[in-house]
Amino acid sequence: MTISGPIIFVEDDLDDQEVFTEALRELGITDNYKFFGDGKEALEYLQTTTEQPFVIFCDVNMPRLNGIELRNEINNSNYLKQKSIPFVFFTTALNKKLVDEAFSLSVQGFFKKPEEFSQIMHIIKQVLDYWYNSKHPNSIRFS
Repeated sequence: MTISGPIIFVEDDLDDQEVFTEALRELGITDNYKFFGDGKEALEYLQTTTEQPFVIFCDVNMPRLNGIELRNEINNSNYLKQKSIPFVFFTTALNKKLVDEAFSLSVQGFFKKPEEFSQIMHIIKQVLDYWYNSKHPNSIRFS
């Protein structure tokens, strides 16, 4: 799979960042990803980059700007909305109110982080495969 833009992880837990990095390596993705420790860092990048991110995996509970707030900022920005970056939550926080709120912000997925590495890798692979094959506004593969 050749991914055209960086995979974005918005995750404040350094251990989780290491696990995600290892999962990406196992999937053969060694350099096309970026980590941000909170939503504010990610938002600053998204607002200034000329890159077209492939997908955003975002935690919910983070300092400065949490995942829900980040998604809301993206939705309120015409520039970022036009980028049509797929956005999924990947978090340990899980309750019906949170899932309802996330989907009211038009996220494309909500996943609970599993404990086992193989399951984490499986979810990441599923999301990447889905968006690689999906036709969406920022997809250049319309053949």
